[in-house]
Amino acid sequence: MLLIFLIASPLLHSHLFIYAASTSPPITRPRIIFMTALGSDNEYNDDDYSDENNPPTEVVSSERIPDVHRETQLCQYNPCLENQESCAQLSAQTGCLCPGVSGPDLPPQPPLIQTLLPIREGENKGQIEVQWCAPSSVVSGYRLVVEGREALKFGNTQRRGLVGSLDVGTKVCVEAVNSAGYSPSSEFSCQRYDPPNSSDHNLLAWLIGGGVALLVVIIITAVILWKYKICLKGKRDSTDGLGNPSYSTEGTL
Repeated sequence: MLLIFLIASPLLHSHLFIYAASTSPPITRPRIIFMTALGSDNEYNDDDYSDENNPPTEVVSSERIPDVHRETQLCQYNPCLENQESCAQLSAQTGCLCPGVSGPDLPPQPPLIQTLLPIREGENKGQIEVQWCAPSSVVSGYRLVVEGREALKFGNTQRRGLVGSLDVGTKVCVEAVNSAGYSPSSEFSCQRYDPPNSSDHNLLAWLIGGGVALLVVIIITAVILWKYKICLKGKRDSTDGLGNPSYSTEGTL
């Protein structure tokens, strides 16, 4: 029995060793987690760990898109300046914003009349120049309407026109025109001619005023001198009439 046990023990020992080796759990290495710059727990590198059923999660990096706020600017358009590009053309070129305008299917709004200015020099001396500003509407042209005269027509880019000579108080109106009709008259689109005081008139007034003042000074001076002369004469007469008779140039009486 002892002999049989000694022969069988090496075989039993090897069998137990093989079984223990086959049933022992696999040795795994601890997971090493590398933190990213953002400090997220979901992003890591695990080069020493592999699992067919649980592949490492793929991290998609996101890019921050900056918010670009574009400042809107109004178009550099002056409605009182003539022979310039329209606001719509400036907007198409630069992307600027235009003020709201009424469309061509509506009559235009009244223009703004600025001044009635008499011309003092040049070949148009004596005529009156009318200046106006465009309305917030689609305009194809303008008309200058003077009381008792035929209306004068001007292009849509013009902002001034001559109406000849005017009498004081004559009413002048500016009308905007498009395919839908004419703009109505208003207190802003009409004005009565009131000529300003010219420099010649002011000079004449100063001359007249200076002459009158000089004449008054001369009269006052003459009156003062006349009164002073009368006073001296009165004193001399009174001195001659009140002489003492007890005395004479020949001695005592």
